[in-house]
Amino acid sequence: MAQSSLIGNMRTGQLTQGFTFIGILIIVALSGIALSVVGIVWHQSLQREHEKELLFIGDQYRTAILSYYESTPGGAKQYPKALEDLVLDKRFPVVKRHLRKLYADPISKQAWGLVTQQGLIIGVYSQSHQAAIKKSGFPTAYESFSEATTYDEWKFIGINS
Repeated sequence: MAQSSLIGNMRTGQLTQGFTFIGILIIVALSGIALSVVGIVWHQSLQREHEKELLFIGDQYRTAILSYYESTPGGAKQYPKALEDLVLDKRFPVVKRHLRKLYADPISKQAWGLVTQQGLIIGVYSQSHQAAIKKSGFPTAYESFSEATTYDEWKFIGINS
């Protein structure tokens, strides 16, 4: 008789009510796992975009520093004293621009670190201690970046070789 009442209860749906709750918990758990994976992939994708920006902007600064140095009027070549000198080079009768504007560091969102020599700027670098994703495939001028582990080791130096 206990068996028939058990079957009767199953037909009315009274014993299956707990299974719906467990099913919803499983769906919520799987959704959470899926969202965390999507978040990780999105974060890495964003970091790779910031790396590309860092390489582009760093190269712009390196090229501008070289241009400033090479276009020094007179005999002795000179590097800039400040990054602003790359945007407004007042050493000429007409202002010369080696860089269109001062770019922000796309990784740290802070001021650029400056590589100096005798108080003059010869290069820039990101001040971020974050681990770099890109480890290979750098342009020839930046092959040394493949040995770097963090972004602050990527130095964009404008020295003629």
